[in-house]
Amino acid sequence: MYLPICGFDAKNAILCPQCEARLDSGKITKSDVDASIKLAQLGKSNTQIDKFTLTKCEKLDNDYLLYLSKYDINTIRQSRILYRLIQDSFTGKIWLVESGCGYKKFIEDLFFPTKIISINTVWIPGGIQKTRVIISGRWTNRFPININKVIKIVKSTQNLDIEIEFEESSRKPK
Repeated sequence: MYLPICGFDAKNAILCPQCEARLDSGKITKSDVDASIKLAQLGKSNTQIDKFTLTKCEKLDNDYLLYLSKYDINTIRQSRILYRLIQDSFTGKIWLVESGCGYKKFIEDLFFPTKIISINTVWIPGGIQKTRVIISGRWTNRFPININKVIKIVKSTQNLDIEIEFEESSRKPK
């Protein structure tokens, strides 16, 4: 398992002087440490989780963005049991995003499993730039993803203003 902190630290839930110095200097965050410890604890009893690569974790409000490798995300998405196991160890909702990806892939990961038709940059008069996301289908009250949370996550992590539209609806989501 590759984590932002030492494997020994993660498995024992205490930080060595080197990891403590990295935390104090801001190279890693408290949420990196917390997520590393939680995944290491799960990895003790699950060999799939023990092979994961967590590069970073960000906490926004009560949600966690886990930056994992592409293969780890695919492994989690193929198993509801594995997803539930990880989700239950965190207090808030987890969002799985690929580490080192561009903003388009980042947005696609947040909307998974919903199909995104296009992601475009739109220039509004006055020099304002917005990113427009068009989602397949139509808006319903039972849409599984909280759109306001996605907008907030993208704004705070990618510094992008996004506008979300649905393919089959003239009405925008609230």
